[in-house]
Amino acid sequence: MSKLNISFKHINKLAIPALLTGIAEPILSATDAAVVGNIDVNATEALAAVGIVGSFLSALIWILGQTRSALQAIISQYYGANKLDEVSTLPAQAIYFNVLLSIVILGSTVFFIQDIFSLYNADGLILKYCVDYYEIRVWGFPLTLFTFAVFGIFRGLQNTFWPMVVAIIGAVLNIGLDFILVYGIDGYIPEFGLKGAAYASLIAQAVMAILALLLLLKKTNISLRLKFPIHTELYTLIGMALNLFVRTIALNVALYLANAFATDYGKNYIAAQTILINIWLFSAFFIDGYAAAGNILSGRLLGAKDYEGLLKLAKKVSLYGMAVGLFLVVIGFLLYTPLGLLFSKEPMVIQRYKEVFWIVALMQPLNAVAFIFDGIFKGLGKMKYLRNVLLISTFVGFVPTLFILDYFDYKLYSIWVAFVVWMLFRAGALIIAFRKQYAPKAAVQ
Repeated sequence: MSKLNISFKHINKLAIPALLTGIAEPILSATDAAVVGNIDVNATEALAAVGIVGSFLSALIWILGQTRSALQAIISQYYGANKLDEVSTLPAQAIYFNVLLSIVILGSTVFFIQDIFSLYNADGLILKYCVDYYEIRVWGFPLTLFTFAVFGIFRGLQNTFWPMVVAIIGAVLNIGLDFILVYGIDGYIPEFGLKGAAYASLIAQAVMAILALLLLLKKTNISLRLKFPIHTELYTLIGMALNLFVRTIALNVALYLANAFATDYGKNYIAAQTILINIWLFSAFFIDGYAAAGNILSGRLLGAKDYEGLLKLAKKVSLYGMAVGLFLVVIGFLLYTPLGLLFSKEPMVIQRYKEVFWIVALMQPLNAVAFIFDGIFKGLGKMKYLRNVLLISTFVGFVPTLFILDYFDYKLYSIWVAFVVWMLFRAGALIIAFRKQYAPKAAVQ
């Protein structure tokens, strides 16, 4: 019998706030895309620029934000073993390390902005818009990483409520500021266009970082005072983060190639790809609520050596996640055209979007299984295996599929069929490994 409560009610108590937290980040990018895609002048080029910059920034955030998952896994395992006091100095050391690293990375990109976005096949007006948008949004990068690290601490402590509060405030603020700064208020605030969307995101990220800091100090006993010596688990954390770093590079190879190929097909294709990837990311983070619950509880169950409970947890969160995935399929087909029109009114862009959106909609249950087991493996601290799975999925699954279908001129179909193959590789490998390692241990408990 499991010692930890893994009932539907308890899982949802963690999953629903985590779900709302998770969709905040894609809302920031999706709102920018939707508002910018409907401006009066050069809307298609502006939408394409938001998609390209959003892809690059997401790559940076996901790569360097992996310390959040590592920190969360360590804290939850110590929490499950009732040894939380033994890692009291770790959170501050991890946060300082993360923010310092983000500043170094930020400083190394600002001198090569045009070169970076040229690699995405951006040129002319699209390239100019990419530079304009990035030069503002990039300053929110360290703020986002700080906020993510604080969220990791809260999740390790089995608390997803306060991260949800911060995320919702940030998302609502970003939406409001997008409309105000992009379109302006007659007689009061001028139209900033694309730059207004960047400022809206930057302000929202700053507010979220401040709120996260205040809640951490007020609602937990975690101190952000840097103390020495270096905690031994910091080296474990860095090792986990490095494995996730390599994993996320592989993940972003897929996202980079998708955007680069779409940009090469033409401005209507990259604009449509921006719509598709924003909807896909929104759905992914929507499903991620149950992945987060699996992440949080699996670490605690492993710390308590409750393998029977771990197996039950995996089964339950997978079923709940698949139910959410099926719900998203239904919503996708019911709102097939309106979802695209939220982002753009350009007929050619919507035509390209409509040609392949059915693939994005149908793959949601598969995404659910892959993301949930991904979350469970992070909670278990199995970062090396996650790294290997992503490397194989990307370079054996995604890349060959993309290049083969592109050779036969399937354009956006090439990208999204490659994503389906990618997710099949990820889900299958994680399910097999989990059952092989933990089913025998659960059987003897």
